Amino acid sequence: MTSESVGEARRRHRQKELEHRERLLREREVELRLREMETNLHTNDAAFHQTVKHQPENSQKPWMQKVILGGKLFALGVVALVAVRIASVLAGFIIVGALGWMSYKLFLESKKPNL
Repeated sequence: MTSESVGEARRRHRQKELEHRERLLREREVELRLREMETNLHTNDAAFHQTVKHQPENSQKPWMQKVILGGKLFALGVVALVAVRIASVLAGFIIVGALGWMSYKLFLESKKPNL
């Protein structure tokens, strides 16, 4: 071995030793910090404050909101009933028209072609 290769090997060994020591130091710092945080959690008594539900100034009373919701539901039911009635009347017209057209085709239209 040459003196340069021995010196290079020593430097690499020293570098690895330094990296190992730095890693150990960082691990110890993290453990210490975690212990500090844990003791802070258990020793500090958190101040408890009474909370109050936020109510907007212009909000309506709860019973009024229920009345409005009930009115909307009633209106939706009325609209649905009207839509069903209109659809049934239209279906009746279509059925009567189809029956009339079929009756005309079957009974009243002449079977002989016009020459």
